[in-house]
Amino acid sequence: MKILIAGAGEVGYELGKVLSEEKHDVTVLDARQSCLDRVSERLDVLIVKGNATSPKTLVKAGAGKADLMVAVTSSDEVNIIASMMAKRLGVNKVIARVRNDELTQSDSPISPSELGIDLIIHPEEAAATDIFQLVKRASASDVVPLADGQLQLIGLRIEAGSEVAGKNLEELALNYIDVPFRVVAILRRGTTIIPRGYNQLMAMDHIFIISKTENLKTFIKLTGHTDQPLKKILIAGGNEVGRLLADKLSKDSINWQIKLIEPHLGSAINLANENRNLLVLNGDPTDPNLLVTEGVQEMDAFVSVTNDEESNIISCLMAKHLEVKKTVALVSKSQYVPLSQTIGIDAIVNIKSSASDEIHRQIRQVMMLTVKALHGIKAEIIEVIAGKNCKVLNNPIHKIELPEGIVIGAIVRGSESMIATGDTTIQKDDRVIILALPNAIEKVEQLF
Repeated sequence: MKILIAGAGEVGYELGKVLSEEKHDVTVLDARQSCLDRVSERLDVLIVKGNATSPKTLVKAGAGKADLMVAVTSSDEVNIIASMMAKRLGVNKVIARVRNDELTQSDSPISPSELGIDLIIHPEEAAATDIFQLVKRASASDVVPLADGQLQLIGLRIEAGSEVAGKNLEELALNYIDVPFRVVAILRRGTTIIPRGYNQLMAMDHIFIISKTENLKTFIKLTGHTDQPLKKILIAGGNEVGRLLADKLSKDSINWQIKLIEPHLGSAINLANENRNLLVLNGDPTDPNLLVTEGVQEMDAFVSVTNDEESNIISCLMAKHLEVKKTVALVSKSQYVPLSQTIGIDAIVNIKSSASDEIHRQIRQVMMLTVKALHGIKAEIIEVIAGKNCKVLNNPIHKIELPEGIVIGAIVRGSESMIATGDTTIQKDDRVIILALPNAIEKVEQLF
């Protein structure tokens, strides 16, 4: 597929990296030479220097022959104008990152399609949704609904002294045969392991499990956690992510007790007027004295989403020191994500990755129903339909020579979902849920 990416910032860079690894024909367009130099040095893509709002530059970058353009510059206006021009130049599908939610409102006088945009991505909305899922599941670092909610994939840290520490996966499968599950990945000291039955689980491992939703509490307990619902939450930062998260929590079935700290007085007043279920405090959310005064130590969850990512990490560490059950930090640098596994923060959400994941999923929508990256590990959950030309039909999984970096986690057949075992066979039109390393995704396409 020929893909044009307008914008070589963090989102554009991450997207270009993933798509080039999947052997797409990628061109990256940006006016900043420093960003293009970084892309050129590290990625196997073409680069074009210029303004994305220039028709001549878009033609030079191959917009007339591109199957897809993704506009992810830092400016909404540039992304919208570039999208309009690209559509006129013949690009088949256009995806644009637009932070202003006015275009997506039901009463908007102009629809995105009228501007040449097939899909709008809202990074803050994606990040708020990720955080909302994490605080809903108290013990998990990742929560990914699968198979229309019948299954879930969650990330759990194995605590010292838990029942599963020291056991291998074959032992666990035999001991809990009545509760089907599949461990699809293990993160150990920064290294991602695609596990087999002989792999042993160790304390402080971060494991990713697929199971039926009703069975998840069993595994949460086995790894040394409790799954008591969280009710008291303190949000540090009243920016767009904080506002969207507070709105989602206030509409949730759980009766959340929500505090939000916002340093700008006018913004704090507006937030308080918009959401009557929200207790808004005016102050510096990075001030440890203020956090202690406002009772952070009494909270069930602490979420720091300010625009200062280093302060978000430090605030969460302080909250964890004060024994807050769940801490989540918002960052924009991907290199900070693996830190959460080693320094004690329960979860780190990367706002740029949330946007990149959503764009990537949309690009794959033709063949794959779902593509979702997992925090802290270089692996993706893929949901794909087994077509008539699928090379693994009607054979037990244990007889299939799966390529390295791929594990089959579950299968959905009609209205029934099942955890994949060695004896499971894949039939035509099955929805197959797979975990794959980035360099193995092309092999998944070839198999299915």
